[in-house]
Amino acid sequence: MKIKRSPGLPRGFPIYPEDPTALILRPMGLLAGSTAREAIAAGRARQLAGGPLAFTAAEIFLRQGDELEIVGSTISAIEEWAVAEGGATAAAVAAQLSVLSLPRSSVAGLSMDRPRIMGVINVTPDSFYDGGRLPTTTVAVAHGRVLRDAGADILDIGGESTRPGSDSVTEQQEMDRVLPIIERLAADGALVSADTRRATVMRAACAAGARIINDVSALTEPDAMSAVVETGASVVLMHMQGAPRTMQDDPAYDHAPYEVLRFLADRIASCEAAGIERGAIMVDPGIGFGKTVAHNLQIFEQLALFHATGCAVMVGASRKSFIAAVSGCDDANGRLPGSLAAATIAAGQGVQLHRVHDVAATRQALSVVQAVAEPAEGPTSAR
Repeated sequence: MKIKRSPGLPRGFPIYPEDPTALILRPMGLLAGSTAREAIAAGRARQLAGGPLAFTAAEIFLRQGDELEIVGSTISAIEEWAVAEGGATAAAVAAQLSVLSLPRSSVAGLSMDRPRIMGVINVTPDSFYDGGRLPTTTVAVAHGRVLRDAGADILDIGGESTRPGSDSVTEQQEMDRVLPIIERLAADGALVSADTRRATVMRAACAAGARIINDVSALTEPDAMSAVVETGASVVLMHMQGAPRTMQDDPAYDHAPYEVLRFLADRIASCEAAGIERGAIMVDPGIGFGKTVAHNLQIFEQLALFHATGCAVMVGASRKSFIAAVSGCDDANGRLPGSLAAATIAAGQGVQLHRVHDVAATRQALSVVQAVAEPAEGPTSAR
């Protein structure tokens, strides 16, 4: 794909209504707190995904064939340009601004009006950070209760490692690992997610009490889409280039954020065609899944782009190796500060869901972000 950055808004650029990714807006000029509210009231900004942030400008991604033209401008200038262009351009811009602004649907009964935390429970011997740390059902359930009490809104239980170079396990091995834990934590009243790619495991997990499916392959495995439709579960669609065993061999993109967005938009369309409502879908750009460090950093810089899907956005960067690449900390045990930085950067772009190992520390960090984005009215303490 040829990438072209333009200094001004183009005239006469053809937009094809049948292609929902022919024109995409990436929110920019993000504001928080009283500044955001004042800018929205004055008509200088739009609310971002129904949350506390606002955006005053946008980068427009205009695609025609194999060429992607990118140009940034203020919201008012973009609206004036769209009206002047008329037709499909005006309709596409109006639709994009509406999608970017509207509140996100609740997911499995959980509102998306503030940052939410998905706590990771890997019952695998070979996960990159916590492999082997939860060797029994009893230990894993106890850990899940600790995460819940520390502020996890969702508990994500996985029985197959998807770290780079990992081997797959059988369906029975995966179910033997996760089902007893799902059953006990769901019985406790926890909102449980099953981290799996397999339709058989999805059905069994939902029968055991899981209400969310977190799929690194975005329901592309055989029968996975049907399993989600049948169970009525909410679903996280994650982007991955390649398969876990080989995904880091030679990942390549012309523009990583946009190409990931296009993949997710296509998967959302397939889900809707199968009968899954958009409000039941979350998207995850898949940090570290078939991406170099440079790709991961580019995606982080442009996380607000994924609000264009109209779905709640999830990011899972906890303890991952790209943190080591930029900080020099090769030991995953030492990557908590980088993980917290990643979570606050994501929250600063309106990301609603954060998949993490360190729930208590992340909850504290996001509480500060939220307090700045939604300051309490009235005088504050001098402390």
